[in-house]
Amino acid sequence: MKLIVGLGNPGRRYAHTRHNVGFEVVNVFAKRHHVRVGQRMCRSVVGQTFVGDEEVFLAKPHTFMNLSGEAVAQLCARFRIAPSDLIVIYDDLNLPMGKLRIRPQGSAGGHKGMVSIINRLHTDEFPRLRVGIGQAEGETVTYVLNKFRRDELQAVRAAVNRAAEALESIVLEGVEAAMNKFN
Repeated sequence: MKLIVGLGNPGRRYAHTRHNVGFEVVNVFAKRHHVRVGQRMCRSVVGQTFVGDEEVFLAKPHTFMNLSGEAVAQLCARFRIAPSDLIVIYDDLNLPMGKLRIRPQGSAGGHKGMVSIINRLHTDEFPRLRVGIGQAEGETVTYVLNKFRRDELQAVRAAVNRAAEALESIVLEGVEAAMNKFN
């Protein structure tokens, strides 16, 4: 069993912003697998599907980005998910626009949502998929909470679709194989 968590902020105000790339990837993955992510539990919206023979729960925490760990810890406890079976998708300012990076573990790299998850799970040893949103132009908070510019949309859409493919690869083939294909 796997738990795939896309990070973002709930509500229309934050829809399609840079910080909500994790939500966008979960949406595309869910659409590909014909599953609705809408059941409310553990301060998140959740859906369930199978990828091959693997049962997969998809989640979008509704705790807001900086408190993502609260929802993720509750979900892991509810579904009895070990950190190695958790996959977190989130935006990364340190990667060029549209670039993907898969890692089996690692630090938060300054991302407050990841800091929250690491603190609540007491480990950084879980897979993650980062989607590059490019360097901040101006104040970081304003940048991540803004929508993508029109000239960035094609690269972002392509990255979100590739990220959904990468998730399938992680589930079916493992983190190392997915890293070789998508990093």
